[in-house]
Amino acid sequence: MDGNKTTYESIDHYISTFPPDIQEILESIRQVIREAAPEATEKISYQMPTFEQHGNVVHFAAFKHHIGFYPAPSGIVAFEQELAPYIAGKGTIQFPLGQPMPMELIAKIVKFRVAENIAKAERKMKKKK
Repeated sequence: MDGNKTTYESIDHYISTFPPDIQEILESIRQVIREAAPEATEKISYQMPTFEQHGNVVHFAAFKHHIGFYPAPSGIVAFEQELAPYIAGKGTIQFPLGQPMPMELIAKIVKFRVAENIAKAERKMKKKK
């Protein structure tokens, strides 16, 4: 493991390590996620900002040329048409820096993932009864 790698203690710490223009984008994404998932808790997972509610909802991270957004494969499949302009893989979406962040789309994906996690948690509870 690289001895120089930063271990982030919080989302605030993560965001603080970027230049001001990137910090602003990351804070905006964080705020959109908070509004879309008000009961979700923040944590660092895989060294990325993460929101959790009955499991991971989404992760996000800044890179040299894009913001990585990780809503699990289901979050990508459900919004495949709207995500067509972006590079997307099995569980990742790349929103290019220098272009407006699709905040409404991010909010919709987060709400979808919260609903999905709640439904999954409810199914587990029914099985236990």
